[in-house]
Amino acid sequence: MASSQLSNFTDLGTPVNFLILSEIRNMIKKILVANRGEIAVRIIRACKDMGIKTVAIYSTADKDALHVEHADEAYCIGPAPSTASYLKYSSIITVADYANVNAIHPGAGFLAEDAQFAEMCEAHEIKFIGPSIENIRTMGDKVKARETVAKAGLKLIPGSQGGRRKNSKKGTVDTAEDAVQLAEKIGYPVGIKAVAGGGGRGIRIAENRPSLFNLFHTAKAEGEAAFGNGDVYIEKWIEEARHIEVQILGDTHGNVVHLGERECSIQRKQQKLLEEAPATSIPSKLRSEICKAAAKAAKAVGYVNAGTIEFVVDKDENFYFLEMNTRIQVEHTITESITGMDLVKEQIRIAMGEQLGYNQSDIQIRGHAIECRINAEDPANQFMPSPGLVTAYDPPGGIGVRVDGYIYTGYTVPPHYDSLVAKLIATGKDREEAIARLRRALSEFKIEGIKTTVPLYQEIINDERFRSGAIFTDFLETYF
Repeated sequence: MASSQLSNFTDLGTPVNFLILSEIRNMIKKILVANRGEIAVRIIRACKDMGIKTVAIYSTADKDALHVEHADEAYCIGPAPSTASYLKYSSIITVADYANVNAIHPGAGFLAEDAQFAEMCEAHEIKFIGPSIENIRTMGDKVKARETVAKAGLKLIPGSQGGRRKNSKKGTVDTAEDAVQLAEKIGYPVGIKAVAGGGGRGIRIAENRPSLFNLFHTAKAEGEAAFGNGDVYIEKWIEEARHIEVQILGDTHGNVVHLGERECSIQRKQQKLLEEAPATSIPSKLRSEICKAAAKAAKAVGYVNAGTIEFVVDKDENFYFLEMNTRIQVEHTITESITGMDLVKEQIRIAMGEQLGYNQSDIQIRGHAIECRINAEDPANQFMPSPGLVTAYDPPGGIGVRVDGYIYTGYTVPPHYDSLVAKLIATGKDREEAIARLRRALSEFKIEGIKTTVPLYQEIINDERFRSGAIFTDFLETYF
């Protein structure tokens, strides 16, 4: 009987048992989106496509936000500061219990990689749409992650192998004196990195001994303030590096696939600005090796749900493990554009216990995609934040153009959160066509009342070095 019911298809066209799928889907009928901004809107749209009800949460500063309007239900959880609203476990769980949700999707940022929050969801019998608690704990700790992937055969950047004091954690460095000793062994410059860091935060680069002494304490203090963990480790800082990451999906049945790589080398102070897929700065053989290594590492740790394994590639085309992000990422959109898959829907399917339903050979990469993060910042004034009233908003459209955003004419961008207001994605049959469409879309993008990074991207894509693919993580600092 079951074999005659193979009539339901995933986005890849792979048959799935309809009866089993129906039973599983009944397990999750309502999802609370524990986030804000464009990612909250993105998740709500995916839920609507799947026929799943949604609950939005919002701070007093976000009462007029688009995710509040689009959700089936919405509840205020506190004042503007994120510590009193979007990061407050008790308020979110209280709303989840009151609204009788089956699952919570944490989005990107805030509580997306918080093992304690995932544990609290589980205690309240609410499904956390993300990796296992063990995955989050292991891969969220940068030192543990390094140890874990090293066992799977991935190469690590030369760096710390442990502090000098007896109570040191393996891989961390306790004192500035120990850091200097290590740096002089592996050579300057070195990166001082927070063990619990992420998103480009918790990193300081020391060019010499005096700067290392100063920045060591700064990095520890920032790690403690931002992540509640002041432990740091030391790595050789790769100059003229390329930042390459691989999108991973894994299900609860042991299946793991990669969805190709993304180029994230256009950055400012380790914060990604422009991403593209496939990567343009590496040859095809290296691309294949990186993707296979990422899938092998994910399989080795028993990874479940969506995740990203990040690498740094040096001038000699050696690649080293950097970190793993155990969540959906801002730049997931360009992977969707070249694979035809909806990654948020895949996250939800996996959380409901479904098998992937496809294998590595089914994943086909087609065309090229580029994403620009449109931030409410003034590039001409040291990227000064530019919150305020949006007096006019008219996003671009047309073939090969996608905009994920949350602002509109008359909306006031609050000063309390990340400056990202929209993501502009352009696709084409190749990189040249994607750039042409991106240029057209940027020229059409109308945002008035606030400053944005649109003019910066117009400069970047018209630069011959960018167009040739000769990009690296210090590209902006070097040429702009």
